[in-house]
Amino acid sequence: MISRFPVVDISPTTYFGGEFVPAKAIPHEAITVGATIIREGHEGFEANVLLIDASGKVRARNPMRLIWPGSDRYEGVATPTDLGHWSFAIDVRDEKGIHSTSEKFPIYAETPRALIGSWYEFFPRSEGAVKKSDGSIISGNFLTAKESLKRVADMGFDILYLPPIHPIGLSFRKGKNNSTTAQPGEPGVPWGIGSADGGHDAINPELGTLKDFQEFVAAAKKLNIEIALDLALQCSPDHPWAKSHQEWFTKRADGTIAYAENPPKKYQDIYPINFDNDYKGLLNEVLRIIRFWISQGIKAFRVDNPHTKPVHFWQECIATINKENPEVIFLAEAFTRPAMMHALGKAGFQQSYTYFTWRVTKQELVDYGTEVSKQTSGFFRPNFWVNTPDILPLHLQSGNPAIFAQRAVLASTMTPSWGMYAGYELYEHVPSKEGGEEYLDSEKYEIKVRDWAGAAKAGATLAPFITKLNAIRKAHPALQRLRNLEFHPTDSEMIIAYSKREGNDLILVVVNLDPTKAHETTVHWNLYFLGLDSPAFEVTDLLDGKNYSWQQDTFVRLDPTRPVGRVAHVCQVKIK
Repeated sequence: MISRFPVVDISPTTYFGGEFVPAKAIPHEAITVGATIIREGHEGFEANVLLIDASGKVRARNPMRLIWPGSDRYEGVATPTDLGHWSFAIDVRDEKGIHSTSEKFPIYAETPRALIGSWYEFFPRSEGAVKKSDGSIISGNFLTAKESLKRVADMGFDILYLPPIHPIGLSFRKGKNNSTTAQPGEPGVPWGIGSADGGHDAINPELGTLKDFQEFVAAAKKLNIEIALDLALQCSPDHPWAKSHQEWFTKRADGTIAYAENPPKKYQDIYPINFDNDYKGLLNEVLRIIRFWISQGIKAFRVDNPHTKPVHFWQECIATINKENPEVIFLAEAFTRPAMMHALGKAGFQQSYTYFTWRVTKQELVDYGTEVSKQTSGFFRPNFWVNTPDILPLHLQSGNPAIFAQRAVLASTMTPSWGMYAGYELYEHVPSKEGGEEYLDSEKYEIKVRDWAGAAKAGATLAPFITKLNAIRKAHPALQRLRNLEFHPTDSEMIIAYSKREGNDLILVVVNLDPTKAHETTVHWNLYFLGLDSPAFEVTDLLDGKNYSWQQDTFVRLDPTRPVGRVAHVCQVKIK
């Protein structure tokens, strides 16, 4: 039934699976609540957002404002203060005391790690690996990789994601550059999980023992690094499940288990899981595996190809784990269609990989940044990765250091979570073929021996710049929020400008999107978005410490080609 003052088009609300799923939040994160509010005649009214705790008590009443004359569209904020379940409602009343209150809509405030993180990825077998004089390679392991943790921590990364650390199958093992036949001594693809040494709850013997892994995790925690493990629900033909639970796989007419295919690609070394024959048995086994790794100190899981599994499976799995361990987060590696990516977020995934990797032009970045920060932020948290072992985007293939710096600035300042795969800081950029987006000599198929110390000594590394970006992120609350991203007009299609504000922390970012030459323009700062009264203000560039006097219309010039190139300004406004 229509209420006395109709309140419609309420956001953020997400109806999914026959219910309203909670809007995503963390404690002290302001959520913009919007609604269209209608009343007859010309009399005024006041509207407020009610923040309600799990017991049903109203904990805050925040005013809503008309966002544009004649629009009937109002906005206010709800800011949960603690972890757990909350809800919001909209209360409308006039001077005579006539009022209406909308129904309640859920909010779930999760661990801050669900929103905020600087992710780094490396293969333990490559860290500390040694190339012998005869060309053979001695694999790294958890003990040698432990020595690399300081390098990761020194760059300011606080989550280290490891590709699968489990035994790798021998049957149909892939070789160098995805060749269908592995040569003797080739290590195989970590995603071909399972051998006589065990499955998803076992450690690849070439990496060490469970005790070695425990020591690795403990050493990471001392450096304030969380270890994220890969949850890849697939098996090699040698996985124990292939013998003990053949009902968990799809069989061909001849009774053999079907391997994975993504035409024209064939993955003879991988058996995909079939969830239809024994759903409950599979769910219980996956829960057992996740609980085992949680018992080893793991609080983050990067989930491989979740879009190839039933969405309701993830909803049940994540809800079960988070009820027991609310501090655990799941990152969806779902480079797929938008509807499926969004469905996984609605089903419970705390974060997701995104299309940022392929958004290059100013308009693409503005459109996508607006989408993830405003339109989908109630149910979808983006993690902007600049590269992955699977993806070497075309714009990096020039090897120009400026494009690596530019993309790192964009990823690390547009969203509160971003990620980088090892080798990015060394400007690795050679594709497997012209027009392709895969690395030549991909680390998925072989062990990489990198000379980190030599690159640092020669100055051939982006690591100092990455370190500065992560330090800026850590020091500024504005960069630890998603919904506060606002874009500002510039007179050049090669220069993008945006702001982020949290309380008195106001950050302005201007980036030259052309890594090959200088561009100059005027940025037209929207003072309303900045929350400033004066058209003139002082800023400090956090990248080099220089001070500038800026104004509502600010001229900027960014030249990435100079010996000390400048691809961006990342400035803090001095709030009086």
